Amino acid sequence: MKRIIFLLGILIVLAWGVYNGDWRGESGKVLEVETRQTPTAGAGASDKMSIHITKDQVYKGNLLLVNKEYAVPKQGADLKNIRLSGTKELSSRFNLADSSVQLTEMMAERLAVMFEAAEEDGVNHFRINSGYRSEKEQKQLFKQMGDQYAMPAGFSEHNTGLSVDIGSTLMEMSKAPEGEWLQKNSWQYGFILRYPKSKTEITGIRYEPWHFRYVGLPHSAIMQQKNLVLEEYLDELKEKRSMTVKVGKDKYGLFYYPVSGDTTVQVPAQGQYEVSGDNREGVIITVVL
Repeated sequence: MKRIIFLLGILIVLAWGVYNGDWRGESGKVLEVETRQTPTAGAGASDKMSIHITKDQVYKGNLLLVNKEYAVPKQGADLKNIRLSGTKELSSRFNLADSSVQLTEMMAERLAVMFEAAEEDGVNHFRINSGYRSEKEQKQLFKQMGDQYAMPAGFSEHNTGLSVDIGSTLMEMSKAPEGEWLQKNSWQYGFILRYPKSKTEITGIRYEPWHFRYVGLPHSAIMQQKNLVLEEYLDELKEKRSMTVKVGKDKYGLFYYPVSGDTTVQVPAQGQYEVSGDNREGVIITVVL
């Protein structure tokens, strides 16, 4: 009888691990996702820190949702972008479709690290076709391509500086080794395939195997594991309010707060934190635990 109870206990533990999303990716990293309630302001106050949140933070950060319903916030036009062809150090690290390609410095650094990792795997024919676009450039593109192939100005992720169109010099991305590698591995570097084939009804955008969006870790890992697009992920964060996430050896606390005006919230005080708005009505605070 004791042996049977022991075996049942093992099965329950294993089942719990599967339910909680214990998953090993292509790189061998383990991702564990566990959800819990958002701590209240009065509980364990000595272990928490207070963060002042302003209303404008809803419209800043790496998790901004931009689609046909949610326009690019005004802050998107204030980004400092780099014309890659004008910077010798950066232009030597990328194959550019033309000299007008612009990226934020952060995006350029993240892409360089990701492409170097791909090269170690023998995949090295990437080409950057487009990065940041101004509203004027987006208007021209929309006029040329129409609504089947482009978003109207003010509703394109390219206006935020957080998206990049990546191609291959070998063949189209849906068939290229570069496209396959990115779909399997880009999450490790904070990127997601923004418009996958299976989610067109949710995103409202046709399949684009070249369009990658930066959201940062651990968000990209969770979205990869659960097969979520940004719309679904932000809805889940809003619903659950809190998650504890482990990616490899790194542990994070995620906290969603609705924001209607300036406010103060409390989160665990263990480590560094980052605040991002969702461009809707709330902010997500990511804490390194």
